[in-house]
Amino acid sequence: MVYDTIEVEAPLRRVYDQWTQFEEFPRFMDGVEEVRQLDDRLCHWRTKVAGATREFDTEIVDQLPDERIAWRTVGGDVRQKGVVTFEQIDESHTLVRLKMEVEPSGLADRAAQAMGVVEQRIEGDLHRFKDFIEDRDKATGGWRGRLRPADSAGGTEGADTPTYGMPREDDSPAHGMPPAAPGGMPRRDGPPPYDGPVAP
Repeated sequence: MVYDTIEVEAPLRRVYDQWTQFEEFPRFMDGVEEVRQLDDRLCHWRTKVAGATREFDTEIVDQLPDERIAWRTVGGDVRQKGVVTFEQIDESHTLVRLKMEVEPSGLADRAAQAMGVVEQRIEGDLHRFKDFIEDRDKATGGWRGRLRPADSAGGTEGADTPTYGMPREDDSPAHGMPPAAPGGMPRRDGPPPYDGPVAP
C-alpha cells in the first residue's frame, strides 16, 4: 500500500471540486496521457510509463462531497484501488490524504515497486496538484453528487472494495456525516458532457 499526504493552501471545497475533474488529471499526474469521463462512475485511462502504454477503466466506488473519493480498476491492463480524502485545516488550508494499492503485472512493475517508483510518482503528483490548484482562484469545475458503495457494480462486499478504514454505507448524522441529498445526481461541470447518471 502507498500512502501520502499534502497540505494545500486552498479552501476545502475548491480542492475537492478540482479533484472531481478527472479529465484534468493529465495536467498534473505523471504518465497520465488521457482520462475520459464515461459516466458518473466510470473513467477510461491511457497512461504511458517507461515507454509502455496502458489503458484501463476505473469505477468510483464511494464518493462523498468534501470528504472522500474511492475507486478501483474494473478492466484493462492495470489493477489498483485507492481512496483520497479531504480534511479542512482552516478556511484556507486543506489536508489531502491518498492511499493506493497497485498490483504489479510483471517483472518490470515488481522491480519498480521494490525501488519505490510508485511512491515517488504519487508524491510528485500530489505536489503538482497542490501547485495546480493554488495557482488559480477557483476549480476548473466541480461535481458534488453522492455515489455509494452499495450501488457500484461490485456492491459493498469483496476484496476489491477500497475501504481502507473509511466509512462505507452509513452516512447518518450519528456517524458525523451529512445525509445524502435527495433527488438525482447533477451532471459534472466541464467537458465532455454526458447524459446524467448511468447505472453500473
